[in-house]
Amino acid sequence: MEAKSPQAKFLIHAILIGLSIVFLFPLFWMVSTSLKPIEETMKVPPQWIPSTFQLSNYWKAITYQSDQVGYIPFLRYTLNTLYLAVLGVAGTVLSNALVAYGFARLKWKGRDLLFAVTLATMMVPFPVTMVAVFALFKHLGWIGSFKPLWVPAFFGSAFNIFLLRQFFRTIPEELSDAARVDGCSEFGIFWRIILPLAKPALAVVALFHFLYAWNDFLGPLIYLTDQKHFTLALGLQFYQSQHGGTEWNMLMAACTIIVLPVIILFFFTQRTFIQGIAVTGMKG
Repeated sequence: MEAKSPQAKFLIHAILIGLSIVFLFPLFWMVSTSLKPIEETMKVPPQWIPSTFQLSNYWKAITYQSDQVGYIPFLRYTLNTLYLAVLGVAGTVLSNALVAYGFARLKWKGRDLLFAVTLATMMVPFPVTMVAVFALFKHLGWIGSFKPLWVPAFFGSAFNIFLLRQFFRTIPEELSDAARVDGCSEFGIFWRIILPLAKPALAVVALFHFLYAWNDFLGPLIYLTDQKHFTLALGLQFYQSQHGGTEWNMLMAACTIIVLPVIILFFFTQRTFIQGIAVTGMKG
């Protein structure tokens, strides 16, 4: 392949930098607004850099008190969100890995047909099944608890099953055959050979579900009824609704606090994440 000229490389880097700025602009505006006095948040033309940096906005957002409901416990919302995210990640990784292993490494009648049906469920949007699922959880007495938000994670999801299946198919069959010759059970092969080799793909699935659980708004809105059970996404909306007019600096400070852990998590896991995405799906 012919090497790119310096001019072509410069053009490519310039385009990438320009696109990066476009994508980073909302984040920059959020952080900038979170540090402004309230009178500067809606200035026309916009004031990009605050005249004075008010770090106290963050503390006020965390310790906000409302005349209607009193103290809004952002720490409690954070712990609730972490609780749901950790349980959901554990259930997602375990259940999807087991099902994907069955589709990728075991041969049984109707496997491909059932896999196609599993993929077809991805075309059914959540609002279509929302009422039926709510009725089921109400019948079980789970409405108002965390169970509707983490128990389904232990039953797999089509996208994650597909992702892990494609990765498992890239692992040589000879490794499994050698383990069977040595007397290893099928579950032993899955646990001792396949899972350690699939760490990048498992990390991708775990990160995807963590981001989903961290940002999920519709689920908590439907199933949670008590403020002490609120998650960060629902608590943020609850926080905004307490003002007669939106205090944008306080709201953006709260948003920054919520987004920051996700950004930190991505920076620490980006190598594993990119590796998992790069090698998944290379084998049909």
